[in-house]
Amino acid sequence: MPRVVASIEARMSSSRLPGKVLADIGGAPALTRLLRRLRRAARVDDVVLATSTSPADDVLASWAEAEQVAAFRGSEDDVLGRVVGAHEAMESEVIVEVCGDMPLIDPEVVDMAVETFLANECDVVTATVHPSFPQGTEPQVFRYADLAEVAAKIADAAVREHVSLYFYEHPEFYRILHLAAPPRWQMPEQRLQLDYREDLRLIRAIYARLEPLHGDAFGLEEIVALLRVHPALQAINAGCVERAA
Repeated sequence: MPRVVASIEARMSSSRLPGKVLADIGGAPALTRLLRRLRRAARVDDVVLATSTSPADDVLASWAEAEQVAAFRGSEDDVLGRVVGAHEAMESEVIVEVCGDMPLIDPEVVDMAVETFLANECDVVTATVHPSFPQGTEPQVFRYADLAEVAAKIADAAVREHVSLYFYEHPEFYRILHLAAPPRWQMPEQRLQLDYREDLRLIRAIYARLEPLHGDAFGLEEIVALLRVHPALQAINAGCVERAA
């Protein structure tokens, strides 16, 4: 079986919510919540933090050391190069791309994406192009070799910033499979990523309600059920919209 490694792209700078990746969520940093979830994914062999060489991100390197997770530091602006460098160091064959603002990602969804990738003749598995999962719970899966080839030949600034963008801009070159959420998990309008203070309020509320009942192993089954029963929770960050970081 190929070596599957999940990379967490994270840095401390953010125009919307600086330091969000270390924001406290029920007594643990957001990155720790995310890491615990990735470590529960049965089809992920290892995890690496891909952060920058900026002095502001020294605290993330310290976090990685404390959590005993591998870390790679590269250019703050060239995220593609940084991620490729991280996976080269990890000797990855298959990449699970995850952003540091996804502390509610479900390991079952991660495994679903990896299993779909390994079971089919494809180059990319994604749930981002045709949304059906809640926002902030969608991993992307592709080969290290393909991403390294893109990094070696493409200098476009947008591609360097958005790691997997080139795959989607050129479907004529890549076989892309679109992962769909089971009907009971479908809530594509719901934000579960951490970008705004309202997002943080919602994520903290979800952990506060579900962790006492399930520990921190709860997944989309429990999250979506909670949100459907309590529409006031959905409204916490309903006014937030996606825009450039």
